[in-house]
Amino acid sequence: MPKILIVDDELSMRELLERVFRRENYNVSVAENGLKALEALRNTEFDVIISDVKMPNLGGIDLLTQCRETSPDTVVIIMTAYATIDKAREAFKLGADDFVEKPFDIDELKLVVSKALEKSKLRQENALLKRELREKGKLDNIIGHSRCMQEVYKMILDVAPTSSTVLIQGESGTGKELVARAIHNNSRRTNAPFVSINCGALTETLLESELFGHVKGAFTGAQTNKKGLFEAAHGGTIFLDEISETSPTMQVKLLRVLQAHAIRRVGGTEEISIDTRVVAATNRDLMQMVEEKSFRLDLYYRINVIKIDIPPLRERKEDIPILAEHFLKRFCRSAERQIESITEEAVTYLQNYHWPGNVRELESAIERAVALEPTKQIQPERWREEILKYSPSRIQSFLTLPEEGINLEIYINEIEKSFILEALKRTSGNQTRASDLLQIPVRSLRHLLDKHKIRQTANSLRENSDK
Repeated sequence: MPKILIVDDELSMRELLERVFRRENYNVSVAENGLKALEALRNTEFDVIISDVKMPNLGGIDLLTQCRETSPDTVVIIMTAYATIDKAREAFKLGADDFVEKPFDIDELKLVVSKALEKSKLRQENALLKRELREKGKLDNIIGHSRCMQEVYKMILDVAPTSSTVLIQGESGTGKELVARAIHNNSRRTNAPFVSINCGALTETLLESELFGHVKGAFTGAQTNKKGLFEAAHGGTIFLDEISETSPTMQVKLLRVLQAHAIRRVGGTEEISIDTRVVAATNRDLMQMVEEKSFRLDLYYRINVIKIDIPPLRERKEDIPILAEHFLKRFCRSAERQIESITEEAVTYLQNYHWPGNVRELESAIERAVALEPTKQIQPERWREEILKYSPSRIQSFLTLPEEGINLEIYINEIEKSFILEALKRTSGNQTRASDLLQIPVRSLRHLLDKHKIRQTANSLRENSDK
């Protein structure tokens, strides 16, 4: 039952409204003036207050002011026989939900209260949704207790209060967007928009329109003016994921936005000032791209004001059991499964695997296991074949020293050479993609090609793929 407080110095009015709203299934309390109403508010949280304006011992406007400080979610409806435009304006300015003039129609008042309650409910639901969205960006959602992750947390908290541009670097699946959201939600911009876009997912033309907007008639199909994401994120943060995939032309335009803090819509001539913090991310080595002339040096320095490196999962293996448990609980809730834990043997397989897809791949592995596991514990058999190949017994066998001994230097060089050749075969000689597979910079790969004298082999593989 909604709780309603009737505040009026006329006994007849209090009794009338009490009867009316009790019949409407409200839990009704009454007070003869503002002071008595404040006493009631100290003991009870009301959904609605209907208050007269002119009363002895604290009137309705003063009651409204104090109510907004102590109970901001309570619906307040002001009623008076001395209605004026000025009084109405004052009441609304101070946060009244509605204003009625005596004498009023009872059915009309009931409708006013009902609508005000609906608005209040929507307001509370919106506030809850915003809190939930903010929760997604809090540090609690970036899981890990390892030392390298503690350094990431410290960097987030250090840079969040500033408005500096941030560059987040890390392999695919390491959680770069989570870090970006955490920066935003721990900043002074937390109540403003957080807007995310994957720069590699759109063509240059579409990306320009999405980022900067367009004016009516700018191109076929542009039937109205449209705001871009930089404008939509005004006062907040825009997250430019995979900024390394932008074209040279788009890099020039992004550089100008960062320098001038202004954008120009596609087809427009007007400069639009913006206050939007930029957080960019990439899974590639931007400095290497600068050396290869595929990324602008001046843009690199503009976005690399503060850099946060996200470690790959293989470098923080102590976090794997914690992450696995976190995903297990989440997927058990969503799938309504009663799986209690992951066996120690199954966890060992997870810790021995190298996780090229990082946290995202681990998340996928746990989701699959939850769907397939018939028992109360996740068994090793639920892991995919590539995870099982990294079993402790296999690794131990691989590392066993033969009785006759080995030439360690030659042995390691042969392993290194065979992995490089395999990566080049898989990528048809594409050195950038091969370096991604081997998780080393392109420059290091080229050094190794010369070291093992296989550069010509790499070039042949590339030439054959181009035919």
